[in-house]
Amino acid sequence: MEKKYRAELTGVFGDPVDGNPTGVMEEAAYDALGLNFRYITMKVTKEDFPDAMKAVRALHMKGVNLTMPHKITVLKYLDELSEAARIIGAVNTILVREDGSLFGENTDGKGFVQALANAGESLTDKNVVILGAGGASRAVSVECALAGARKITVINRTQEKAAELAELIRANTPARSEALAWEPCVRIPEDTDILINATSIGLAPQSDRKPDIDYSSIREGCVVTDVVFNPSDTLFLQEAAARGAKCINGLGMLACQGALNFTLWTGEKAPLDIMEAKLREEFA
Repeated sequence: MEKKYRAELTGVFGDPVDGNPTGVMEEAAYDALGLNFRYITMKVTKEDFPDAMKAVRALHMKGVNLTMPHKITVLKYLDELSEAARIIGAVNTILVREDGSLFGENTDGKGFVQALANAGESLTDKNVVILGAGGASRAVSVECALAGARKITVINRTQEKAAELAELIRANTPARSEALAWEPCVRIPEDTDILINATSIGLAPQSDRKPDIDYSSIREGCVVTDVVFNPSDTLFLQEAAARGAKCINGLGMLACQGALNFTLWTGEKAPLDIMEAKLREEFA
């Protein structure tokens, strides 16, 4: 049997990109399944991005992840988008198909939804409240709406951005939506089933911070989640747990997102437990 020496290439384009943890879990997954794949973390500036996209095809890569500032810029280079990526208006994962065409997906929100499902939680007919209206909130809220949430409430300091996201959800999904201003110590609506921190508040090295909300308004039994993955047990989740909430951390979302990338590129079921364990080791 002829040996295959050529590695299949995957990676991430971004600037800055040095602290991106995706590579360690993807490489661990490739090794676990004995796949001859490599994941390369690459600094790509705005100016060099057009050349980098030519290289994706020229090097016959299997695909790449995209982080800031390329998630929106990349759209004009792609041949097809998933439904979610089209609605969100941003792509974080590219698949290079056999014919050389480029398919754009956004696995940020899908990873969140999968992490909820893995924890035994369904979004069907749920009232979801999301803190923030940036890129993470956009991806997560759209996927929650597509997964069957009844209503999405967006709370953001700039109410115009919250209103814009709420309108995007109303226009493109079956879910109802509303926008609320993020006042100091804002109360969480009483009918909230799932509360999501989709901001970077609490991310290391500023792990001593937490979103400015009225934590006494979190009811017992509410599901509270955080997109922040380092530390995994954020102050936000600690405060919610003290009030009887079921808490799901951001590490699971990150691992599920990586697993979706893995399967998209390799066609294989991802070893999620190995990927999550590698992330825990990385952040320990």
